[in-house]
Amino acid sequence: MRMIRPLYSTAILLILAAGLGLGQTVWAERQQANADLPLEELQAVAEVYARIRSHYVDEVDDKALLEAAVRGMVSSLDPHSTFLDSSEFQALQEGTRGEFGGLGIEVGQEDGFIKVIAPIDDTPASRAGLRPGDLITRIDDKPVKGMSLTEAVKQMRGEPGSQITLTVVREGEDRPLTFEITRAVIQVESVRARMLEPGYGYLRISQFQERTGRDVREALSELKREADGSLRGLVLDLRNNPGGVLDGAVSVADVFLSNGRIVYTEGRDERAEMSFSATPVDMLHGAPLVVLVNQGSASASEIVAGALQDHGRAVVMGSPTFGKGSVQSILPLGRGAAVKLTTARYYTPGGRSIQDKGIQPDILSEELRVARVEREDMSPAELERHGLRQRPDVDRDDETESLAQRDFTLYEALNLLKGVGIFTGR
Repeated sequence: MRMIRPLYSTAILLILAAGLGLGQTVWAERQQANADLPLEELQAVAEVYARIRSHYVDEVDDKALLEAAVRGMVSSLDPHSTFLDSSEFQALQEGTRGEFGGLGIEVGQEDGFIKVIAPIDDTPASRAGLRPGDLITRIDDKPVKGMSLTEAVKQMRGEPGSQITLTVVREGEDRPLTFEITRAVIQVESVRARMLEPGYGYLRISQFQERTGRDVREALSELKREADGSLRGLVLDLRNNPGGVLDGAVSVADVFLSNGRIVYTEGRDERAEMSFSATPVDMLHGAPLVVLVNQGSASASEIVAGALQDHGRAVVMGSPTFGKGSVQSILPLGRGAAVKLTTARYYTPGGRSIQDKGIQPDILSEELRVARVEREDMSPAELERHGLRQRPDVDRDDETESLAQRDFTLYEALNLLKGVGIFTGR
């Protein structure tokens, strides 16, 4: 029996792998397995496959049927594990390099619908007004209920210049919203920087790519030159940053840390266990740092925010993050296909799991909008009834007031930096 059993299980697996080019991979994985395969369950799968081929009302394509079986098996694990055919695998590789076609949106799956994690800056999705937390219910009048995440992403991709209609359910809205979006070639500029005020810099990361760490160092060097050699404080904006490449997150955190662990992973397979530590140089030389996050900050963004928070290197400000703290490994298969499989979970230097919990800010700050009050004759009581404040009579810097109106959270972060600077000076 010991000789027959492995041969029998291999035969079943090779039947399932037919048409997908997975035979050699399955054989290699079987050789490495320490436990016996569930032969009865595998036989049941093979029997169902045989019944479909023989008795289903229409003739079925073997490759499509087996690929659907593999997709169902992988997608049942968690929302982030999926099978990638050759075109999907290629699209994933293009996305990590920072140039791809589509809408410019990071999505996940929740309760059978497609959930917006975050629209990427300056892309069709962000310009159309999609927000983190939106649930996409229809794509071009096709219901997404029951559609795999990979299939939904494939539907949203298309020729640049072509249009797509998304139906969205948004919290706080009584009825679904409809967005007509024109697809484009997405060229993501992951790092942008500018001076907020003399001595105080602003650095925005919209997505973590392979080159993000290098781009951050170059942007900081330019900001320091504008500040006559050193910054008095920096705001690192990770809001609506859906994540990206792990190495990019590690290199960014390393820019601001001079020692200690940045992130580590734990998984069932010891090959999934990794640990990353900082190198000695902090480019800001200890200058105050505020990190902005929100519900759209996920994955790599949470790694950076969690590392800087645990080391006491930055004040994290905003709203709780998304909570995507699992590691997906890309396992190439035959014929250009691959499996994206959750193999481990991220932990901050202090041992906190990011998965489903996210990063809790040190200072909670809602995304508020400050409106300018044009009526000067309103009394303080009337202003209070409308939830407004009376503008002081003293002159204010136009740029500062404009910042408060454009981005109140950033305005508060700048004030916090100034306060920390005053306290440190004392």
